[in-house]
Amino acid sequence: MMRLSLLAATLLAFPLAAQQPDARPAARPTLPDGWQARLDRANANASAIKFATMAPGWHVTAGPSAIYWNPQHMGTGQYEVSSSMILMKPSAHPEAYGVFFGGRDLDQDDQRYTYFLVRQDGRYLIKHRAGTETHTIVDWTAHPAVKVPEGNGEASNDLAVRVGSDSVAFFVNGQQVNAFPRSAIADIDGQVGLRVNHNLDVHVARLNVEKF
Repeated sequence: MMRLSLLAATLLAFPLAAQQPDARPAARPTLPDGWQARLDRANANASAIKFATMAPGWHVTAGPSAIYWNPQHMGTGQYEVSSSMILMKPSAHPEAYGVFFGGRDLDQDDQRYTYFLVRQDGRYLIKHRAGTETHTIVDWTAHPAVKVPEGNGEASNDLAVRVGSDSVAFFVNGQQVNAFPRSAIADIDGQVGLRVNHNLDVHVARLNVEKF
C-alpha cells in the first residue's frame, strides 16, 4: 500500500511541473551596437522593431512605439539637439516621429524626458513624460514648416531643439515653431535620443548634440 501511494504522488507531480510558466527571456528589438530602446508598452512585440545602421545614419522600421538612445548623446547646459528624419512612406493613421531630450532613468519606472515630434499631416507636438504620465506642452498644431509626404510618399523634416541659458526653442526645417522660458520645461539636461511611433518606416540621417 505504501508503494502505491508513493507511485501516485510521483505521477501527480509531473503534470504540476509541466504547468510552470516558460522562463524564456522576452524578445528584444534588433538594435545597433551601443543603442538601447524602451517600448511604450512592456508587453508589446519588441521583435517587430528593426533598427539598423544604414549610411548615412540609421533606419527604423517600427512595430510598437518606442524611444531609442545611445549614451554618447547627452545634452547639458546650453546645447542644441538636431536630427534629419525621413518618413519613407505614409502610415495608415497619422503617427509621429522626432527627438527627445532631458532623459533620465529611461530604464526605470520613473523615466522622464521631453519630446518634440512631427507627423504626416503637417503638425507638431511637444510633450513631457514622467513615469507612466504624459503632460502636453503644445498639443498637435499645424505649421507650414512641417513637410508632408510628396509624390513619392516621402517626407523629410529637420528637427532641432535649442536650449539656451534662459529659453528653449523648437525648430522644424530651420523655422522656429515655438519657444518657452527654460524654467517652463521640467526636464532639459540628460539623455538625448529618438522617438518613433508604431508602424512607421523612418530613416534617420543624423542625430547631433552640440554645445554652444
